[in-house]
Amino acid sequence: MIGYVTLGTNDLQRAAAFYDQLFAELGVGRMMETEQFIAWNGIGDAPGVALTKPFDGQQATVGNGTMVAFMMDSPETVDRMYHKAIELGASCEGPAGPRGDSFYAGYFRDPDGNKCNFFYMTQP
Repeated sequence: MIGYVTLGTNDLQRAAAFYDQLFAELGVGRMMETEQFIAWNGIGDAPGVALTKPFDGQQATVGNGTMVAFMMDSPETVDRMYHKAIELGASCEGPAGPRGDSFYAGYFRDPDGNKCNFFYMTQP
């Protein structure tokens, strides 16, 4: 149902460098780029991710309670991607690890403060 998710940024080039390196770990590249907007392909049929400077010209701000969750194929991929995000300058919002019996996730904030996670969910 979701086609793509957009994250706001006040420094498009800095934010794009972060996500270029992060998504390269998954073999995902840019699919669209303008002066105001950059988007990356999703994996398979998964939604894409985009960065944008706000259309109204105001400062981009993070949404309190808003989070983008990226589905991964294993706990090992969650670990790898979470650590890559931290290496690239993200801040920890909860280290990668199990959350209950069937959910494994690592939470971080990107350089603009947008909250994201990488997760893997096992079948019950």
